[in-house]
Amino acid sequence: MDHKLAVIADQISKEYKLYKKPTDRLKEAITRKKLHDSFNALNGVSFSVSKNECIGIVGKNGSGKSTLLKIITGVLTPTSGHILINGKISALLELGAGFNPDLTGLENIYLNGTIMGFSHKEMESRLEEILEFADIGDFIHQPVKTYSSGMFVRLAFSVAINVEPDILIVDEALSVGDLRFQQKCYRKIDELKKSKTIIVVSHDMSVINKYCDRVIWINEGRLVGEGTPKEISKRYQAFMIGANFKSYDYNESLSKENDMNYGNDIDELSTELDIMGDDSALITGMSIIDVLFNRKVSIVEAGDKIRVLIRLNVFQSINSPIIGFTIKDRLGTIITQTNSFVLGEQLDTIQIGSGYVFGFEFDFPSLNHGQYTISPAIASGSQEDHKQHSWVHDALIVEVLPKSYETLSGVICLEGVTFSALDRK
Repeated sequence: MDHKLAVIADQISKEYKLYKKPTDRLKEAITRKKLHDSFNALNGVSFSVSKNECIGIVGKNGSGKSTLLKIITGVLTPTSGHILINGKISALLELGAGFNPDLTGLENIYLNGTIMGFSHKEMESRLEEILEFADIGDFIHQPVKTYSSGMFVRLAFSVAINVEPDILIVDEALSVGDLRFQQKCYRKIDELKKSKTIIVVSHDMSVINKYCDRVIWINEGRLVGEGTPKEISKRYQAFMIGANFKSYDYNESLSKENDMNYGNDIDELSTELDIMGDDSALITGMSIIDVLFNRKVSIVEAGDKIRVLIRLNVFQSINSPIIGFTIKDRLGTIITQTNSFVLGEQLDTIQIGSGYVFGFEFDFPSLNHGQYTISPAIASGSQEDHKQHSWVHDALIVEVLPKSYETLSGVICLEGVTFSALDRK
């Protein structure tokens, strides 16, 4: 095995036998007659994970993610294929995995240590750090079956990171913790990334985009995508809403439309932008206008009054159309978004045609210095139930200038802040 690799999965498949009645299993063994249906949880999945790499695994419920993790950790054996592991694994899988509910939290700490190959004395030396991170107080002396899900995940994660793993696996279990503990865990993951291999399974694409170096997408037991978080998250997002996803060369498309009214205020979108939708419409242009000076801009300051213009072509009549946009930071985290529906604007049916233009006017939010992207979209229906027709990822990049004072880290600037030195008592 290559010493630079932590995990190698080679054509991993897992088949389950499904019986209609419990007795059918015994009858099948005796009669040699097939009495089961086969279900392939995994089918020929192959990938590798490098040492000190943080890899994300995404997929809809029932796609085989948990089965794959159990095979990596040795809980399950693949029906066919091979899994090679280079290093010690610590895993936080579904709630309850690896813990005896009748034992106290303290007893479970030592039990998990024994499973990982540590002596009682070695676990004692780690006990203070585990208890400090878990922060569940006197409940550590109570049976685990009395814990809330949040308390359980606190203890489970604390144990998982304090047994010196080479490979840390984190399933969706973190989603049950409170916000402060989740942030605490992700800060720890950020720290561990420098020296550990981490595998993260999550439905939260902001987590995947922020922490992972690479993403694997599994659907119905098969590996259907592998690449950067930005690439896979867009494809996966489109898949989950039932939309098409492709890269589209806008310049080539627009050059074929001789009768199109481009407009002086709207720029054509760059080539090969990623879009998703059902091809009923296509967003072809977008610009930011400084309202005060009535000119196109790509650099703004917080508080500037701007107008976002969106131009589109319609290929099929769209009833109850919704026009909107999303502002994201450089990590792909959504900062804010709005659309015509939430603004209470009920639009008439848009007929087939080209050159439709829609505009939003607002004061640009108080964001810190940096680059942000704006993604326009057209859908139809309602906020809760809609169909996506054209969503252009990161159509425009806007540079936000710093305030007159020096900005700190973060996303937003605090407005109207005052400071005073109070009298010393």
